[in-house]
Amino acid sequence: MAVNGSVTVVGLGPGGRDGLTLGAWDVIREAERLVLRTERHPVVTWLAEQGIAYRSYDDTYEAHGRFADVYDAIAADLIETATAAGAEVVYAVPGHPSVAETTVALLRERCLAAGIGLRIVGSESFLDRAFAALGFDPADGFQLADATALHAGRLQPHNHIIVTQVYDRFVASDVKLALMERYPDEFEVTLGHALGVEGQERVLTVPLYELDRVEGWGNLSLVYIPRTDRDDVHYRTFERLHEIVAKLRSPEGCPWDREQTHKSLRKYFIEETFEAVETIDADDPDAMREELGDVLLQIMLHSQIEEESGTFTVWDVVAGLAEKLVRRHPHVFGTREVEGVEDVLKTWQEVKAEEKRQKGDESQVSVLDGIPSGLPGLMRAVELQKKAAKVGFDWESPEQIADKIIEELREFQTELASRAPVEKLVDELGDLLFAVVNLARFLKIDPEEAISGTNRKFLQRFRYIEQQLRLRGKSFDQTDIQELELYWQEAKRS
Repeated sequence: MAVNGSVTVVGLGPGGRDGLTLGAWDVIREAERLVLRTERHPVVTWLAEQGIAYRSYDDTYEAHGRFADVYDAIAADLIETATAAGAEVVYAVPGHPSVAETTVALLRERCLAAGIGLRIVGSESFLDRAFAALGFDPADGFQLADATALHAGRLQPHNHIIVTQVYDRFVASDVKLALMERYPDEFEVTLGHALGVEGQERVLTVPLYELDRVEGWGNLSLVYIPRTDRDDVHYRTFERLHEIVAKLRSPEGCPWDREQTHKSLRKYFIEETFEAVETIDADDPDAMREELGDVLLQIMLHSQIEEESGTFTVWDVVAGLAEKLVRRHPHVFGTREVEGVEDVLKTWQEVKAEEKRQKGDESQVSVLDGIPSGLPGLMRAVELQKKAAKVGFDWESPEQIADKIIEELREFQTELASRAPVEKLVDELGDLLFAVVNLARFLKIDPEEAISGTNRKFLQRFRYIEQQLRLRGKSFDQTDIQELELYWQEAKRS
């Protein structure tokens, strides 16, 4: 026995007394201090009949709103009790202590730190009876999940899945919503309650959407999701997407996909990106979903090409992005505190600078380095101006920039009037556009967004003109600019 006391965790089995091992019964019968996680368990009535004295943590559940807080409080109380008594405390939990028992996981961590002994005495697990009642072999692929901390992205449909700790309809509702991210609404799942407990066992199969409409949830309830090969389930997994793209690039795949290279795909990457941007501008969620998928396909194809050459895989891309996001957001994933968006951007730049230092890349020639040359012109102009502004190379007011725009316009008009060569006109027009972009940036207006809005207005008004001509049985070559201007002004008022 440890000097500071000890905790012995014993399993009560999945139901009746037949689930207790002899070793577990001996520990319970001889315990001087017996504490139950909950007395809402079929075997507890029998223990009381045998004259076993105990207390339970059921009131702890009532005192806390989150399961995590309940488990934390139980573990803390057990350690405090064992330390104060300097003796053994027996802690009894449903099923087997090492299966789906969060408090035991906490005790494993904390008892060692507190210098308290910890012993585990097992009994039959609820899983033993679940395998028998539900009729599947876990060797075919099995996953156990906790309903109170269920993450849809971690579920693997190729596995049989059991979700335990489904205490009530509220938890069942959370489980349903999580499962609906992976499975169709009508996918059949099975509710198992008190499996193997005589007179209480209940097994019911229902469509997923009805899961939280079932009555009778309790401490011994679980949900079983059978393994499936259905396409409509696996299409929602990233793994299946990876398999499909690899198949397309394989010798048995698509001749067009096999022939693609990074260079040949470049134009499609750009096209698909701009098509996705168009759906964002149009605020069209259905079209956006499809176009973002097309952008993702380009990422998958480029990654697959590199996977085939052995340089990196799409999983490396995902891992690199996840690691970078965590590293560059210490105010979210770390302890750094920030105040407002400007402070966030400052933090981002500081982290990027530290990354370069660690890589030994501190040979930056210009503050304007690092801006991709392939950016669209307006976007690149904004980024160049923003970087220059950070070192003080900026205007003091929007009025100054407006004067600069007028100056650049006059210079362009002068060159135009003198019939200057087109190269000179291009140069002067570029200066004018750059000055306009500068004004937009200074006013915190996205020039791309501004021009996109104007493009949409022009499109709508020009289509109005076309409609008016059709109503009058005319074509453009049958009208003049004055009539077109009349329709244009009508379109502006409509």
